[in-house]
Amino acid sequence: MSAFTLPEPSLDPLLNLISQYRADTRSNKIDLGVGVYRDDNGHTPVLAAVKTAEARLYESQDSKSYLGLTGDSDFVDVLGNLLFQSPTGRSVAGAQTPGGSGALRLAAELYKTAYPDNTLWVGLPTWPNHLPLVESVGIKTATYPYFSREKQALLFDSMLEHLSNASAGDAVLLHGCCHNPTGADLSSTQWSELATLLADKELIPIVDLAYHGLGDGLLQDLNGTRTVIQHCPQTLVATSCSKNFGLYRDRVGAVYMVADNKALAIRAQAYFGHVARRIYSMPPDHGAAVVKMILTDSNLRQEWQTELGTMVQRLNTLRKAIAAAGASIGLEFVSEQKGMFSLLPLSPEQVDSLIGDHAVYLAGDGRINIAGCQPPHLEHFIESLKSVDFHF
Repeated sequence: MSAFTLPEPSLDPLLNLISQYRADTRSNKIDLGVGVYRDDNGHTPVLAAVKTAEARLYESQDSKSYLGLTGDSDFVDVLGNLLFQSPTGRSVAGAQTPGGSGALRLAAELYKTAYPDNTLWVGLPTWPNHLPLVESVGIKTATYPYFSREKQALLFDSMLEHLSNASAGDAVLLHGCCHNPTGADLSSTQWSELATLLADKELIPIVDLAYHGLGDGLLQDLNGTRTVIQHCPQTLVATSCSKNFGLYRDRVGAVYMVADNKALAIRAQAYFGHVARRIYSMPPDHGAAVVKMILTDSNLRQEWQTELGTMVQRLNTLRKAIAAAGASIGLEFVSEQKGMFSLLPLSPEQVDSLIGDHAVYLAGDGRINIAGCQPPHLEHFIESLKSVDFHF
């Protein structure tokens, strides 16, 4: 009988960072690495609207039977209405998924089936799991420049130049808002110019909408996605409720295709279920049921929007505080960015020193989670950057 052997898996850098942070006994340690929202006490809270919805769900839910391959259709519809509001002349197919990652996987599978020989273009830098996730289904990938960490600037002209070389049927992965890891979003004018290029080149947009509501607001954060939908016959959208509802561990997400004809939408709907059956069969219910209850109850919806607004206000306040405290080393750019992340131009040696010598934990590429920088830690953070000779 042959031996059961496995190669040593490569460690996920961020998950390894979590272990390092937990094992660190220094009292002044700061966690800027893990991408979850935190309040002023460093805690990731359960939203009050979520607590209320969960209590009602506990009292009213009378079955734990299967949902079906594409999940709760009412959840999919109400979340889709929040995102799209019935785009004129379009048909929408959708499926509930295990988080935004599950949504991206289904979107990638559907695209790979429709365009088996084409290429998916991914902007750099991007979320570390984007390329491994889409490549896991066998899609060929290419990259385009999106942001210069050294200049803290969008590379929009270079982005368009690279995408102009894409072939009809190629896909383009886009961040809908609050770009991870840079915090740098396209302007309305840039979204329009990009959408025109996508349509003219007959490219398929795949929009990752993981941070909806954490930038300029629930409506404003949809500007880019809706502009793309208006221009392109077909758009795939992967969305997550992890951040804006604080439902990280409950894995709540959805994937949508917005199509220019009903027949295609019907086929896409069936295919979402077909792919889900092969991967995880059916999505979990609890978190999606909570989101559905919040979005369909006017009082809970208002409470959630107020809580989300408080989160955004805190992020913006922290950005301004970091920019002001770090003005002498050039951190003003932090206040001009959006969402939870900024990408600092730090060398690997500087990152290692920040972690090892100063107990400031951050991703190896210099990404920091703005929400992790509690006000009492701000001075230590800035002094630590000065100690490693950071200056922009």
